[in-house]
Amino acid sequence: MALSATTIREMAEASLPDSDLFIVDVAVSDSAVRPKITVLADGEQGITIDQCATISRRINAKIAETFGEELSYVLEVSSPGVDFPLTQPKQFMRNVGRNLKLKLQDGTEVTGKLDEVTETGLNLTQEIKLKGKKATYEPVQIPFGEIVKANVVISFK
Repeated sequence: MALSATTIREMAEASLPDSDLFIVDVAVSDSAVRPKITVLADGEQGITIDQCATISRRINAKIAETFGEELSYVLEVSSPGVDFPLTQPKQFMRNVGRNLKLKLQDGTEVTGKLDEVTETGLNLTQEIKLKGKKATYEPVQIPFGEIVKANVVISFK
């Protein structure tokens, strides 16, 4: 059995200390010598350093159990950075009221305030800018299936 992202994801999901936590992403580098395992976890209320440490310890124990103590690897468990795209409905829910920038399947970009997360997608108040005119705002519904990438727009105003 190889050290794969799928195997690590299963271990990570079984290692979550609290029910409101979830795994966002798992990556395993190709290095045969000392692969780097990156696990991004988050929670409905965010995630603490202590929770990341608990997940890390539990994954280390599961890797040792499955692959033996001699396996050499680097494990990093953290929360997704503010620049990491939103990928799961729970992440969108935590960002209701914030501005998002979405890239859609057809290549267009939509920027707007996230008003609501539904079972099928997002309700945004889209900002429409026309040259020389004041921006207008209109409600728009975007199904999850149309979203290629979604990021929170960081404002330093």
